[in-house]
Amino acid sequence: MSYIEINHVTKNFGAETILHDIHISMEQGKVYGISGNNGSGKTVLMKCICGFLPVTSGSIRIDGKIIGTEIDFPESIGVIIETPGFLIHLSGLRNLELLASLRGQISTEEIRRAIIRAGLNPDLKKPVAKYSLGMRQRLGIAQAIMEDPKFLILDEPFNGLDKHGAADIRALLLELKQRGKTILLASHNSEDIRILCDRVFEIDGGRIQTQ
Repeated sequence: MSYIEINHVTKNFGAETILHDIHISMEQGKVYGISGNNGSGKTVLMKCICGFLPVTSGSIRIDGKIIGTEIDFPESIGVIIETPGFLIHLSGLRNLELLASLRGQISTEEIRRAIIRAGLNPDLKKPVAKYSLGMRQRLGIAQAIMEDPKFLILDEPFNGLDKHGAADIRALLLELKQRGKTILLASHNSEDIRILCDRVFEIDGGRIQTQ
């Protein structure tokens, strides 16, 4: 059985159909890309997989459990969708400590390690308000990986990163793949897709074009 099974998913907003009969599967330990123009349905599909949006018809099964029926959200997932949101008056470490406290599964030391792996200094005292866009993106990646999830959904994870930063995060994602993580990412950068992805799904007008 595939780790992720998206079975004939359609998503409507009122009379408008955003996703049309999406039917794809993903195996554990592989990186998948999803490409398409703005408005193609990439982000809506990612939100459906996360359980943030209910599907209109079809089903999404992750690790054997149907999202929205058997569980509300995937049990082991790290997510970046759109711009990561943080409490801008607090430091990066404090932000992640507060988020981690909601589930109470990891220690401050594990959070610090995730921040370092994403290329930031966990001892940096300045508030997130003074972070550059690239630093906020790195903090978002640290948040996504800090609980060591089995599955990562990353919508444009290289936004705001310079060439060096993008190379760092590509290396991190390849390391996570080697550790058996399943990763779904959207990127406008064809180099990211080429280097990272085992398979790419192209979406246009809410329909998968190539598999």
